[in-house]
Amino acid sequence: MRLSRYFMPILKENPKEAEIVSHRLMLRAGMIRQQSQGIYSWLPLGKRVLDKVNAIIRDEQNRAGAIELSMPTLQSAELWQESGRYDAYGKEMLRIKDRQDRPMLYGPTNEEMVTDIFRSSVKSYKDLPLNLYHIQLKFRDEIRPRFGTMRSREFMMKDAYSFDLTREAAEHSYNKMFAAYLRTFDRLGLRAIPMRADTGPIGGKLSHEFIILADTGESEVFCHKDFVDFDIPGEHTDFDNVEALQAIFDKWTSLYAATSEMHDEAAFNAVAEGDRLSARGIEVGHIFYFGTKYSEPMGAKVQGPDGKEHFVHMGSYGIGPTRLVPAIIEASHDDNGIIWPASVAPFDIVVINMKAGDQACDDTCELIYAALSKAGKDVLYDDTDDRAGTKFATADLIGVPVQIIAGPRAVANGEVEVKDRKTGARETMTIEAAINRFVV
Repeated sequence: MRLSRYFMPILKENPKEAEIVSHRLMLRAGMIRQQSQGIYSWLPLGKRVLDKVNAIIRDEQNRAGAIELSMPTLQSAELWQESGRYDAYGKEMLRIKDRQDRPMLYGPTNEEMVTDIFRSSVKSYKDLPLNLYHIQLKFRDEIRPRFGTMRSREFMMKDAYSFDLTREAAEHSYNKMFAAYLRTFDRLGLRAIPMRADTGPIGGKLSHEFIILADTGESEVFCHKDFVDFDIPGEHTDFDNVEALQAIFDKWTSLYAATSEMHDEAAFNAVAEGDRLSARGIEVGHIFYFGTKYSEPMGAKVQGPDGKEHFVHMGSYGIGPTRLVPAIIEASHDDNGIIWPASVAPFDIVVINMKAGDQACDDTCELIYAALSKAGKDVLYDDTDDRAGTKFATADLIGVPVQIIAGPRAVANGEVEVKDRKTGARETMTIEAAINRFVV
């Protein structure tokens, strides 16, 4: 992608409305634009990051055996009346009527709808276990949206829903998602700690929030410091192995960890003083097991091996991709801008032409850009005629992991400079060596 042809509206000044680092940097880097209170457009640079976040989420959901579908954003109020949540959910739900005066709502979550899909199609225990998920925009009319897309009214969510014959089987489904979430956040460059949490309006009997520690977190959290060094489940984790997944769950819940809503001061004080960690935290995922809370009122049942009908046991599992992007920035930035983990960076490499219009610089940059693009790298080529300082500031601001800098003096010697955005380390090498480093 040539920067001269790309839409990336950079802001030179810090926006006054931005209270936290991620909001400020997302606006300055031209990733998002506010359309109304708590509602944002994702501009091209931001959408590239969001798409890569979603790809990792999708990969790990599929690995754990979940199956993707797509459900509509508008839902019939009848389903929510059937479950008993229509009046109980509160003012966060946007209630509307269509032209036939039928009550509808803009979905804040999808337990009712997916239960309706299940009950109309699945009749036997032989079709279980089942886990259905989608990635979709949702709306909750927050009384005080803030911090950009960290706490917005319209947001994207990956929500998955599991169906099992028994509680024991449902707990295994819960453990699958538990392990999948640990892997997902690790691949996004985050250390997420699962903490006992309140179930809120979703309801249920077992619940964990996945929290990353950050100074700008919304609430205080409490945990054992050893969590920051726990090993993440590996790529070859067997999600059908009940014992192995239970062992992962047991390990990650063996030490004290709780959100402020579930905090037990006495239990926390029982942890050795040097092992206690209290900090601010950002919730990036939330999982629930709620048994037959929805299947009973909505009649979602299957025939069991005993020939009798049984209400299915359910769980739901949420991750907010539009919340994850600012969370990653909060965890990875410096005074100059964003530092993206390679897995979600909008581009892998930015090629900076220090003197656009100079034949040697132009030819060198074109050669590098073509070679790296052909090798499958996402490359941004800064071919603008901006000043050098502006080019460097832009590259640092948008946080691309690698910068290849081609200036007249270096190019005359057949060389370019390669900069690592995270460490700031610079290395001069031949043009061929620079290409080979990232092609191989």
